[in-house]
Amino acid sequence: MPQLLNGRWVADDVAASEMRDGAFHREPTRFRRWITADGGPVDPALLPPDLVGTAPQTVPAAAGRYRLYVAKICPWASRTLIWRALEGLEQAISVVVANPELGDDGWSFLDPDGRSRDTVEGIAHLHELYVKADPSYSGKVSVPVLWDTETKTIVNNESADIVRMLDSAFGAFAAHPVDLYPAAHRAEIDAWNARVYDGLNNGVYRAGFAKTQAAYEAAFDDVFATLDALEAHLSTRRFLVADRPLEADWRLFVTLVRFDVAYHGVFKCNLRRIEDYAALSDYLRDLWQWPGVAATVSIDHIKRGYWSIRHLNPSGIVPKGPAIDLDRPHGRARLDCGSAHRREARSA
Repeated sequence: MPQLLNGRWVADDVAASEMRDGAFHREPTRFRRWITADGGPVDPALLPPDLVGTAPQTVPAAAGRYRLYVAKICPWASRTLIWRALEGLEQAISVVVANPELGDDGWSFLDPDGRSRDTVEGIAHLHELYVKADPSYSGKVSVPVLWDTETKTIVNNESADIVRMLDSAFGAFAAHPVDLYPAAHRAEIDAWNARVYDGLNNGVYRAGFAKTQAAYEAAFDDVFATLDALEAHLSTRRFLVADRPLEADWRLFVTLVRFDVAYHGVFKCNLRRIEDYAALSDYLRDLWQWPGVAATVSIDHIKRGYWSIRHLNPSGIVPKGPAIDLDRPHGRARLDCGSAHRREARSA
């Protein structure tokens, strides 16, 4: 994958740092500033595991100051779009969407006529934004990016951080704020996040980008062991943790919604489809039909983006299928009664 080396874009396949012994290892993100409501210190309880014990530099929340650069193919960027919609932050935080195909110049924001869709910075490609933030930057250039239009730099490019900021710092600007990381459920959410990330969110990438049979099969087995465990868990309850979808549910959703149209084929995760799981397929449709969510997802972008990865699909041909219908009834509301019964049992 191309990347920046000392601020210079290198289009060759130089990102060997993410491959070890034929297995894919995701490179950590680099920009980790934090937005809080007033610019004060971050609540330590909100920090992800790799930032625990640190004190990230902070900036204050404000309407119109921050801008998200995303690609709708990307599950990590998709998280931020979902949070923005669920919280009702469309008027407070602007968005620029990249083209779905990742070309030799990386993520592109150019329309067919060659004009940039980025009306703020006017960039053609995302790597230009990274160089604006750090002229000597070396490493991968990924979405999402949370950009500060006032100081002209990247606040953060880690989706797990960004969604916590959107959830905790922007309440004053949210049309319908919702707490997706409530204190009472944080331990369970963190546990599910770790399990789903290792086995599924990143597991499909470990399978798809593996360069040895052993690395591929290990990742493949992790993916389907995780899906089987999720199927069992969701067979008796509507959501992962609580009686409404929380952070862990939406982090799972972004992989499930891409699975049948992309990961099953291009990443060779083809033992079963999500459609073959009774509970998981209903759960996926339940979340897809949640108010505001479907509009943040583009199945067309997902298919075009993943199937354009040349070393996995040299012909570049995008399959016409599969036929999916995420709008059909899901029947998950019946499980709410079971959740109520469990609450009564616990309080008895």
